[in-house]
Amino acid sequence: MEQYLVFDIETSPLQWDSFSETQQEYILRHAETDEEIEKKKFEMGLSPLTAQVVCIGLQLMQSTGDGNWEMINRAAFSTSPDSEGEQYETVELESGDKCHISSETKVLEDFWVILHKYRNASLVSFNGRNFDAPCLMLRSALHRIKPSRDLMAGTKFNYPKHVDLIDELTFFQGGFYGATKRYNFDFYTRAFGITSPKSEGVDGSMVGQMFNEGKIKEISEYCLRDITATWELFLIWHKYLRG
Repeated sequence: MEQYLVFDIETSPLQWDSFSETQQEYILRHAETDEEIEKKKFEMGLSPLTAQVVCIGLQLMQSTGDGNWEMINRAAFSTSPDSEGEQYETVELESGDKCHISSETKVLEDFWVILHKYRNASLVSFNGRNFDAPCLMLRSALHRIKPSRDLMAGTKFNYPKHVDLIDELTFFQGGFYGATKRYNFDFYTRAFGITSPKSEGVDGSMVGQMFNEGKIKEISEYCLRDITATWELFLIWHKYLRG
């Protein structure tokens, strides 16, 4: 039976005071106006050296052998700034999904345990090779956690057991214009008639502020909406475009 593990992460900039003066100077280099400084600080959320993983959404799907799929499991693993060490809390989201709340270290440890358990499953992501995968690898190294799977194995055009939909939908030729132009996730979902994760008024640019406000459940719900849309987009690719 084919198994696919859909994954997505959300990140939030680390506290500004956690960086040394030289690091702060480097981050803000060439920024002169208040607007440019704020832009630099916002962009911190895009790098594993300046941002933490605040949520990992996972959904394990398995073929039933008759062209259909069944969900084996689905959950969010979310970071709480108040959690330390092995502290762990499981809550139910409004969607009915489970959210496991702990420290970033434990969130990452749990992620690698799951990837090892389902090591034969192929991964599914949107832009995972460019963002989610390297972020998870490097954040884990920063926490001295050994990944159970090399998410960056292979080459830019040929990597094993991972379907990154942004590569597949641009035929590995993605650029800034033309038939293989790369669009954002929201654009792809709407173009293919899939409910956008942003449809409920939350997008990735808001996660940092939401995390600072303690809105862990809301971030988790948003991340899992990303997972739902990613799987629906995967099904379209799998049925109509897969070679």
